[in-house]
Amino acid sequence: MLDLALKTAAASIELELEPVPASQRLSGEPRTGTVALGDFAGSEIGVWEMTPGAMSDVEADEVFVVLSGAGTVEFEETGETMLLGAGDVVLLREGQRTIWTVTQTLRKVYIA
Repeated sequence: MLDLALKTAAASIELELEPVPASQRLSGEPRTGTVALGDFAGSEIGVWEMTPGAMSDVEADEVFVVLSGAGTVEFEETGETMLLGAGDVVLLREGQRTIWTVTQTLRKVYIA
């Protein structure tokens, strides 16, 4: 639970990165890490990072802001691809099947 106020330097939080499981890894040797910062109105707030490579995922309801890095999210159902870069705000819906391709280590703050 968040206290009355929370301030954190999300761009510089140390994250423990682990290899993406083989069942999700599509190319390269991507690693991911997450730290939960707390919750707000029933949703988790946290920081997530992925190093270069590609992986598949099934999304939860989520809003995020890209802090740094670059990549794409491809939506398997439609074939549409969304470019990601610093400052982008994105809404994902539960159940969407995606392919994340990161070209520069990508860090985001999420609410899910």
